[in-house]
Order: sequence, then structure tokens, then C-alpha cells
Amino acid sequence: MVSVLLNWFYIFITVFLVGFAASKAIEKRFGWHMKTMDSILAAGIMLAAVYAQFFSLFYKVGLAANAMMLLACLCIVIVWHREIAERIKRALITTGVIKGIILAGLILIWSYCTSRGYMHYDSDLYHAQSIRWIEEYGVVKGLGNIHVRFAYNSSFFALSALYSMKFLTGQSLHTVNGFLALLLSAEVLRLFDIRERRKIIMADFARLGAFYYLTIIYRDIVAPASDYAIMCVIFYLVIKWLDLLETDRDEIAPFALLCVGGVYAVSLKLTAGLILLLLIKPAKMLIQRKRWKDIWIYLLMGAVILAPWLIRTVVISGYLIYPFPSLDLFDVDWKMNASAAALDAAEIQTWGRGLNNAALVDLPIREWFPGWFSTMLPTIGKLLIIADILCLVIFAAMMVWFLLRILVTSITKKNFGACLKQEPEEDQLCIFGEYVLVLAAVLASYLFWQLSAPLLRYGYAYVLLTALLTVGFMITLWQEKVFKRALKPFKWGFAALLFVFSAVKLWSLADYIVSVSEQPYALCQQDYGSYELECYEVNEVSFYYPVSGDRVGYQCFPAIPRKMEIVFRGEDIREGFMDAEGQR
Repeated sequence: MVSVLLNWFYIFITVFLVGFAASKAIEKRFGWHMKTMDSILAAGIMLAAVYAQFFSLFYKVGLAANAMMLLACLCIVIVWHREIAERIKRALITTGVIKGIILAGLILIWSYCTSRGYMHYDSDLYHAQSIRWIEEYGVVKGLGNIHVRFAYNSSFFALSALYSMKFLTGQSLHTVNGFLALLLSAEVLRLFDIRERRKIIMADFARLGAFYYLTIIYRDIVAPASDYAIMCVIFYLVIKWLDLLETDRDEIAPFALLCVGGVYAVSLKLTAGLILLLLIKPAKMLIQRKRWKDIWIYLLMGAVILAPWLIRTVVISGYLIYPFPSLDLFDVDWKMNASAAALDAAEIQTWGRGLNNAALVDLPIREWFPGWFSTMLPTIGKLLIIADILCLVIFAAMMVWFLLRILVTSITKKNFGACLKQEPEEDQLCIFGEYVLVLAAVLASYLFWQLSAPLLRYGYAYVLLTALLTVGFMITLWQEKVFKRALKPFKWGFAALLFVFSAVKLWSLADYIVSVSEQPYALCQQDYGSYELECYEVNEVSFYYPVSGDRVGYQCFPAIPRKMEIVFRGEDIREGFMDAEGQR
């Protein structure tokens, strides 16, 4: 636990300073400044991940990468030390005593949960080894040829390698997921603002979903799985977007920057791509106001974020995006076998659907959905899916109403000019459309998840947000009209539900803390799993594989899930690997 806290302190200092420098650059160029500490930290995390990926293209991510980052942080402190001190002082004052105590409690709870818990199956299968490859070599050509899962190139693994501190502690720490959960928890704390503003807004329903999600992952957050990272990021982006619709609807910069954050989410996990439907709002505003230079700047920012992730994917797999072998743009000798990539994609889909045969990947939804629903979901999951399906129907009805209103408005020419001039505060129809856009992005993400690989942990954010935002949309948008009479009892009911739910979850958390309190992780974080491995040599390099099963952990390196033929591109492991035909 102590090692987690020290690691978090280092993460906080570096991402805050990097994020602060980014906020100054944004303020200078776009005239908009980041108002909250969590926004600065979020920007810093994204930039640290991009930096780690770029660095990995040239050298291993370890001592040298951290030394260069610290040098940059030192320069930032020298240039902006007064502004930095003022920002920290302002953050401490605005937090207050009560929230400060709650935040300190959250730090202790999440550090405790991050120090021990369930190590995800995939973490010992390939996450740990993926991180170690980045620690040892940065990136290696054709790495996917010795384990197809290495080609699932998430920017999260580079960020984890940057902060693993293996060179300092002798143990590869895996605390970044816990830090992200802590950051999201700080955002969830703003549910207490309901009392001050005296109304419930859409963002509160998203916060409620994030709260529920955090209460089901605290046992697992010790694992460096990208699934938890991407869900936390999606919740954070949606919450921030909805908050902006309440406070800064006419500002372009914050919405555009959140879309840049959406591009980063894609680099965490490709399935997050449909959240970028939110681009429609800032793109429309930029075009209407003829901000052509800003458009190019935002596009450049997105390209810079995607570039190292795409380059790493090409180096590891030979394809621009994995596992899409049909997108074959590069003639390189380390390219993975196309059939192996297609089979891997099919296995992920069928596994998520509760099928054990990759040949069933094209099975119609009407044939696999009933079995998936009955066998792959817990009770609460079943209720959520039923609610989401009902929400799709409600959304379809709302869209019909919305389009009819647009048609009538355009014919009568009432208030339509306000929509064209981007004056949403003067036109309820425009406000409605902006919330519809958020719902559309969330529902599209849910449908993509449902129709592709619907393993619940792959899409918890979409499942929860679909139901909660649809309900929240109907309540908050018309609360002064349709729900005016029922609004006060609803607020009390919302508060009572939140209190009861919090009490139940806190009791469960306390029980968990007591149950694992005797584990020896008060000082050092729980390490990856250990397994019985054997090894064989190829080009004087020992490769490890498990005696049984397919998990290998972290300590023995390089390790693969089974013994197979390995073909080097040259004499040295740094030159990478080629496909061994027939070994997939």
C-alpha cells in the first residue's frame, strides 16, 4: 500500500505539471482555461501516455524515459512556479475541509484496493508481458507473431510501463488503473453539489453510473487491464461533456478538447471509437464561425495522439489497425498471418457472446442472444440489458418527435434561425438536439458493443449510461414542465436511493477490506501471478511457456502461452520476429 501511495504521488506530480503546461498553451491559443484540478490531471495523463508511446518507438520505457520527463517537469516549474503555486492553493481552498477529508479517505481506500485483489486472467496471460516488452525493448517488430494478443496494442500498456518503476523498486508496479479510478471518484463526489444547485442535471445520472461502476471494480483494480481504464475514461468524458452543456454551451474549446480526449480513448481500446460522434457539435460550431485554423490545430492534436499508437500497431503486427487484416497497407516482412488475425478477432467476438467456437462468429443475433442473455449475465446485468433495449425504443420515439419538430419549425420559420446561428440558449429545440447527440453517441457505442463482443466488462460504461442517461434526459429536460409536481419527491427519492446504495456498498467494501487485511501488502503492492514454466532456446534466447494452461505472469521473460516455432528476423531479438506458417 505504501508503494502505491508513493507511486501515485509521483504520478500526480508529473501529470499535474505536464497538464498545467498544456493548460497554459490552450489558454494562450484558444482563450479558454481549465477550471478544475481533475481536468489538468486528465490532460496530463493523456500527454504522458502519448509521450511514453513515442519514447517506446526509439528506446525502452524506463529510467531514461522518466529522467527526460522529470527534466521537462523541472523546466515547467521554473517557468510557471508562481502560477502553479496559486493553482494548488486555489484547489485546496475550493475543496474545503469536509470534501478534503472525504477525498483523503478515497485515496486511502483506493490505494488499499490497488495494493491487492484479483489479478485479472488476461493480465497474467499477456498484459504483464506486454508491459515488460515495453520496459525492456520499447517496441519490437512482429511481436504479434509470438503471441497474437501482443498485437492488441493499447496505449495504456505504455503508460503503465512509464510508471511501473521497475528500474527503481525491482518490482513492476501496476497502479495506473487505481489512479484513474481515484480521479473518477473525485468527479463522482460532485453528486454532493446537487444540494447547492438545488436541481439534478444530466451529468448527475452519469456520475451515478460511474459510482456504481467503481463499486464493482475495487476488487479487480490491482490488475493493469485496459478494460477498466477505458471505462473510467468514457465515464469521465461523458460527465464532463454534460457538465459543459450546463455551464459553457457556447464555448468551442472545451468540447473540441474533450473530442481530442475521445481520440485518446480510441488508443486505449478501439471499441471506444463511436464516442467520437460527439465531434458533430464542435465541428459544427467551428465551421459556422469559420475557425479554419483552429480546425487544423485540433486535427493536428488528434493526429499527434493517434500517431504513436498507429505506428506501434504497424511495428507489432504489420497492420495499421489490429485485428483488421483487410486493412493491409504495408508490405513488411514481419506482418502477422492474416488468417491468424481474423481467427483472433472471431474468438474475441464468440467468447463475448458465450460461444466456444470461432466458426460461429457469423451466427445471427436472434440465435446467440438468448443463450448469451441467460448464461453470460448476472441478475443485475440482465435487468440493465432489458432497460437498455427499452431505452432504444424510447430514443427512437424521441428522434421521431425531434425530427417532426425540426420539420414544423423549418416550415413555420419560428426559432429556426437561432439554431442556424448556434444560439441554443434561446431555442429549446437546439438544447434538445445537443442532449440527443450525447444519447446517440452512447447508444451507438452500446449497440456496437452488443453486436460485436458483448462481454460485460468490455462495455459496462455503455450499458449503464444508456439506461441512466435516457431516464435522466426525460427528467432533467422537462423537469420544470412535465415533472414539475413530481420533482420535489423525485429529488428526495434520488437522495434516498443514493444514500441506501452508498450504505450497502460501503458495508460490502468494509467487509472486503477486513477479509483481505491479513495479506502482506501493507508496504509493497501485490505482484503478478506465479506459474510453473518450462523453457526452450531459440537463437540463444530462452522462451518460457506454462506447463499447464496459458498464463505466464511477469517474472519469466520472454514468455508465451505455449511452445511454438519462433522465427527471428535476424540474429538479435531486437530485430523482431516473422510469421511461422502453420503455427497459429
